[in-house]
Amino acid sequence: MDQPEAVEQIGPEVAVRLLAQGAALIDVRELEEWRVGRAPEAVHVPLGELALRLNELPTDRKLIMVCRSGGRSGTAAAALVEKGLPALNLAGGMRAWKAASFPVVADGGVPGEVA
Repeated sequence: MDQPEAVEQIGPEVAVRLLAQGAALIDVRELEEWRVGRAPEAVHVPLGELALRLNELPTDRKLIMVCRSGGRSGTAAAALVEKGLPALNLAGGMRAWKAASFPVVADGGVPGEVA
């Protein structure tokens, strides 16, 4: 899926650096995916609920959107950029995050998986 040029694509290393600077990581996957493995600092807002939950997103910092492989989060980031929010897409999604050896946790804080 091609993303609009307005959506900046970043890798996991850049995402971690931005998180350390105060960015928010928004995971748009379905609940089942979220439960088995996510970044510890992520906030869960499923893509299907994004439009209804815009008021929950911070507007004063960068929003890093993530899904399993980058497609759904790219769609989410594009929608947020259209609304004037500073959204970026984590290219490769949670698969890239895990491949870069960043932590993945499941419910209960135990080590998680990315399907």
